[in-house]
Amino acid sequence: MKDSSHSHALRGNAVKARCAANHKRLAYTGRSASSTAFPRSAWERGVSAGHARDEGVLKAQRGFTLLELTVVLFVVVLGFSVIGFNLSSGNDSTELKAASRDIVSALRYARGQALMTHQETTVALNLGDNSYTVTGRDKLYQIPEAIDMTVVTAQTELTGEGTASIRFFADGSSTGGRVTLERGNAAWKIDINWLTGQIELESK
Repeated sequence: MKDSSHSHALRGNAVKARCAANHKRLAYTGRSASSTAFPRSAWERGVSAGHARDEGVLKAQRGFTLLELTVVLFVVVLGFSVIGFNLSSGNDSTELKAASRDIVSALRYARGQALMTHQETTVALNLGDNSYTVTGRDKLYQIPEAIDMTVVTAQTELTGEGTASIRFFADGSSTGGRVTLERGNAAWKIDINWLTGQIELESK
């Protein structure tokens, strides 16, 4: 009995010794039994790699978006420049057409007055200061300086002061001629028929 008790005691002491040795190794490494590190599984490594790829793609997408924004801003600025140029050209063309129509109205008024009053009437165009007057009216009508005006009329209606006249007679006929207004590449011409006195406007 003593031998059996003695052997059990020896085995108990051996187990205690092994446990103490294990605790010493854990203490030496600075880790507890519960904090023992295990190798990462393949799934965990895949998740980490996926996160890294997503971050890289996100950074690339941010850079591409910035490039797109720069291109869009450039296109917008270019578009506004083109629109501004077109608006300017449109304004010039509109102003030229309006000036041409005003002269046509003045010529038709002068012809109507000649028929009604049975007296000669004239539209005098001053090439020096881009203006004109109508018989019976004191107003001086101005043409924008940027518009070039040329007049073709009878020799008798030309003066040495840069003035040319279109004359209408009591029967509606006239001295005839042509008035041309130009601005840049655009031009309008006004033809006055000498026999009938009719006035026609058309783009050149």
